Amino acid sequence: AAVAFATLGPPTYRPRSDLGQTGEHALAFLVVGLAFGLAYGRNRRATAAASIVLIGLLELLQRWMPGRHARLGDFVVDALAACAGLLLAAGLQWTIKRARQSNVEAS
Repeated sequence: AAVAFATLGPPTYRPRSDLGQTGEHALAFLVVGLAFGLAYGRNRRATAAASIVLIGLLELLQRWMPGRHARLGDFVVDALAACAGLLLAAGLQWTIKRARQSNVEAS
């Protein structure tokens, strides 16, 4: 909900940082991808596909929002960052699973 508001809401309400617009997009969608990857880790392909489709939808909806602009570059950054977050979640879950297996085998 926060990312949708920041994407579609009035530009004056969008949080700003020293990262610049591209960095802000990448960080926001990396965190979203990580959260979705941890929450929906059983069906990673469907989660990735749904994320990309919804990111595209958010970008297209900006065409009808005053002060917003739909950009292919933003979509690419957002989708890649979300997929990186999903991969990070998969890596974390794999690492945790391996650590638990090592603990069980050591017991």
